[in-house]
Amino acid sequence: MSTKVLSQKIISLIKKQGFIIVSSLDEKGKIHSSAKGVVGIDVKGRVFIIDLYYARTYKNLKKNSIVTITFFDEHKFEGYALQGKAKIVEKEKISKSIINEWEDNMIRRISKRMIKNLQSGNSSFHHPEAALPHPKYLIEVDVKQIIDLAPAQLK
Repeated sequence: MSTKVLSQKIISLIKKQGFIIVSSLDEKGKIHSSAKGVVGIDVKGRVFIIDLYYARTYKNLKKNSIVTITFFDEHKFEGYALQGKAKIVEKEKISKSIINEWEDNMIRRISKRMIKNLQSGNSSFHHPEAALPHPKYLIEVDVKQIIDLAPAQLK
């Protein structure tokens, strides 16, 4: 059960981000950070994150479920670190609605990049999101602590 309820401000900020940083610990206690996509959040303190690879984050979570999710808006100068415990949900058990949300997010990101390129006169057809693999598993984070990253004088 979550111990932290996520405010509407935190939920709105995390939804606006194209990605978040997930930090996990390896077997030697060294921090590994990786960019991931959020596909869901509930006010009860759970964040649902898609991972596209069975790499270091996956290996770390198999041995140690402690994670920190970091996200920020540099224009508003606000952000948060959400600390908690992660649970791995294998691909076969990911709900269709979460996969659909991930696919919708990829379409929005590609569209946004295309529009930005057209508006700037950049004729590049490089769209990295289009080359990404399908999700391998879901990370379900139960948030235990919320750290406000904004400087004290700006709160």
